[in-house]
Amino acid sequence: MRRFIPTGGALALALLLSACGAKAPGGPDPNAPAPVGVIVVRTEPVNLTMELSGRTSASLVSEVRPQVNGVIKARLFQEGSNVRAGQALYQIDPATYRASLDSANAALAQAQATATSAKLKADRYKELVAINAVSKQDNDDAQAASQSAAANVQAQRAAVQQARINLDYTKVAAPVSGRIGKSSVTPGALVTANQVEPLATVQNLDTIYVDVTQSAADLLKLRAAMAKGAVGPPTSAQVRLILEDGSLYPIAGRLAFSDITVDAGTGSVGLRAVFPNPNGVLLPGLYVRARLDQGVATSGILVPQPGVSRDPKGGATVYVVGADGKAQLRPISVSRTVGDKWLVTAGLKAGERVIVEGLQKVRPGGAVKPAVIGATAR
Repeated sequence: MRRFIPTGGALALALLLSACGAKAPGGPDPNAPAPVGVIVVRTEPVNLTMELSGRTSASLVSEVRPQVNGVIKARLFQEGSNVRAGQALYQIDPATYRASLDSANAALAQAQATATSAKLKADRYKELVAINAVSKQDNDDAQAASQSAAANVQAQRAAVQQARINLDYTKVAAPVSGRIGKSSVTPGALVTANQVEPLATVQNLDTIYVDVTQSAADLLKLRAAMAKGAVGPPTSAQVRLILEDGSLYPIAGRLAFSDITVDAGTGSVGLRAVFPNPNGVLLPGLYVRARLDQGVATSGILVPQPGVSRDPKGGATVYVVGADGKAQLRPISVSRTVGDKWLVTAGLKAGERVIVEGLQKVRPGGAVKPAVIGATAR
């Protein structure tokens, strides 16, 4: 009987088949618990903030318009410069207004002379009527003429005052202090009193308003949470400003007011914050984001964002290490991000261990070897 002696190829095939059915010595055990990093969640007060988009505007805006008709003789300011209240900005030709003032002064002098003569006559008639040297009718006429002349003096004084005001108005002055923009007219232009188009606009930039809007639905949810005691009032009315390039404005502002009317078109409520602007960094019309406090979640739970996944329906889920050392897939509810964490509103309780590292090795019901990487979910 011939004995079978395996060749080299047959021997290699046998070894390969054997390796497929048994674990190679020293290799990883596929049934060993997967090492994972966990955090132990806890409840803590969480400051709730929101970022709302808006635009900046000057706290004080004044349009410069002429109060009298005339031709602009000179522009007395540099466009884009700072001006002070009362500073002359334009000179309107004053010739006709100066002539009107001279005429009013002359009329006043004439009225005063007439009033003096009428008063002297009235005084004489008052003495003569006492001795029946003149009739009572003549005395009454003299007294009335004196009073009429005195009234005419008052009217002429008012006319002088009006003429002087009009002459002063030929120097168009800045109504407020601030930075002035470009001029809409040049010397030689004809302007009229209270015209629609302003000659220039002055804006005070020492203080800047930031007007933002908040969804009325979000506001109602916040108020409901406060009514239940889940959210407390904000600790501060301070507002921080994020500029269009992503940088943080270094000076904090304050919340000035919240509108009491919901915009019917957008379903939002207007808010206004006030910011100091000592260096003129903020300009009117800038697109910004305002970060302000909404309130304090009294028993908030924070979970790092890497530990939260989404199921096929978009719901938030986490893996929790059970008492048996196995991973449990847990649906949770989250409301917002707080820094690099999610604020959990339902699905977790204090003391539970949430897996935040090694998730790629975890399967529902699979054994895990947890290592705490943080005592709390800070």
